[in-house]
Amino acid sequence: MSLGPDATRAKGLERTVGSLLKKLGVASPRSGERGRGYSVEAVGHRVVHGGTKFRSAVRVNARVLTDIEALAEFAPLHNPVAAASIRAAQVALPALPQMAAFDTAFHATLGEEQYLYPVPWRWQREYGIRRFGFHGLSVEWSTGRAAELLSRPSGQLGLVVAHLGSGCSVTAVLARRSVATSMGLTPMEGLMMGTRSGSIDPGILLYMLRTRRASWRELERALDHESGLVGVSGRAVGMRDLEKAAADGNRRARLAIDMFVSRAAAGIAVVATALPRLDALVFTGGIGEHSGSVRSAIVRRLAPLGLGALPATDVRNDAVLSPPGSAVAVLRIEAREDAVIARQVAELLY
Repeated sequence: MSLGPDATRAKGLERTVGSLLKKLGVASPRSGERGRGYSVEAVGHRVVHGGTKFRSAVRVNARVLTDIEALAEFAPLHNPVAAASIRAAQVALPALPQMAAFDTAFHATLGEEQYLYPVPWRWQREYGIRRFGFHGLSVEWSTGRAAELLSRPSGQLGLVVAHLGSGCSVTAVLARRSVATSMGLTPMEGLMMGTRSGSIDPGILLYMLRTRRASWRELERALDHESGLVGVSGRAVGMRDLEKAAADGNRRARLAIDMFVSRAAAGIAVVATALPRLDALVFTGGIGEHSGSVRSAIVRRLAPLGLGALPATDVRNDAVLSPPGSAVAVLRIEAREDAVIARQVAELLY
């Protein structure tokens, strides 16, 4: 009997989880073996989409797992993998509680003017069409870490957190609450990303469908996997390689970077309008952390918001990058979703 794609993925994840536990010296409680000094009390899972149902971390049971799988229609790249990972962990560590932490939960504080779309009212009421926002675990970590670096209470800060990586989003945070964000119903809206288009004219999609130049499946694949930096540059590489190609004279690589910078700066400016003031801009995520030239180029475009010039230097640690006394501080912070998940799991346990 052959396995379907979901079953095959689950089996593969079971093997991966088992191999990881073995390397860490953590024995499965059902095996009767002893680990090498590691004590595991629970397993925390990052789940991208929690919908309106999950506004905080939860202990996973059969109903929760079913709900996570049902939300795959809004996050087809992410939630099925999360559900399969949870099932694999249940097999490998059956005696331990499984906990789910949600990227959407941090954005549960968005107001109606932010989470509603200007579409027929019944779409929201009958189909659940609304903005959810993502990267919430990363934004939560950046909010607390920014307060530490600035030596100011997080409850007093107005921040924009730019999570720039393979997926990209910007979030305005006021007094530890999300007040505006760029991603929407799905993780496809907003900024230009690694392989995702971000926001484009919806008329493009209607045109492609109406003229039968693409089916909805082809559009989904193109917008998720063949767009963004990859689509413009034609190169399935990271930002460092794109920067090298651009320096060597590759026009499309240079264009992809310029478009990425332009859209990131525009996204930051948009969400900043939801704040009464902007105290700091945080760069996080793979590109945000590691590309000094991208950070510098984005900040240069934000001069009208009071940001001063920023050197295009590489920084290896969390730091305040702007000079003391700057009207708007600029920070580099490592993304630590794992730490936020661990904290939320501990709060559930104790």
